[in-house]
Amino acid sequence: MTAIGRRQIIMVADPAALAQAAAERVLARMAGNSGRIAICLTGGSSPKALYQLLATEPYRARIPWDRAHWFIGDERFVPVGDPRNNMAMARETFLDRCAPAANIHPIPTDAAASPDEAAERYARELQSFYGAEALDAAEPLFDLVLMGVGPDGHTASLFPNYPAIEETSRWVVGVPKAHVEPFVPRVSLTLPTLSCCREMLFEVAGKEKRAILTRVFAGENLPANRAQSIGETVWLIDEAARPENFRG
Repeated sequence: MTAIGRRQIIMVADPAALAQAAAERVLARMAGNSGRIAICLTGGSSPKALYQLLATEPYRARIPWDRAHWFIGDERFVPVGDPRNNMAMARETFLDRCAPAANIHPIPTDAAASPDEAAERYARELQSFYGAEALDAAEPLFDLVLMGVGPDGHTASLFPNYPAIEETSRWVVGVPKAHVEPFVPRVSLTLPTLSCCREMLFEVAGKEKRAILTRVFAGENLPANRAQSIGETVWLIDEAARPENFRG
């Protein structure tokens, strides 16, 4: 699976506009699929406003909850009840109130003895959902993958210069140690798995992200720069995060 699609950059005024624009893109991807829908969520603080918005009207009424399945791009290897758990934040914010329980697919941190075991279990769940053990660019796994970018250029839990960033055969990997806080082991989808989507949507807000975005858009070899959809890759950025010398 080697095909890579287009990259689009969209500037918006502020975090509220960012959440609204992201919500409309999520709903547009759902509207384009009359069958089973797969959305891959992300953790961190950036998507929380989006998740809150999806739980409110009129957005909530436009989501075909019975057909939408919710996955996660990476997870901290902590118990489900731990406030650092990515899927727990998404569940508390909107999933448990809106989505059928069978359509929520968390990484099994409570049921696994190690990040590697959790990765293997999640890979099997993804393959079962997909119906194959090999990814095919002609049949995207996800309709949309939500992404963020860390201060070091990581995305999901794929950190610069870590072996996981070079993985091409496994769908999901254990990451023994994080490069940034919280310094706990992680479980992450690999680049080929994340890329197998119709759209990859980055949400980036705040002046603290300006420096790393400047490096990303300068073409530096960072995980966030290497993560690209086989379909369309979209960067939603608010004015505070606008990279230096960016005039687009």
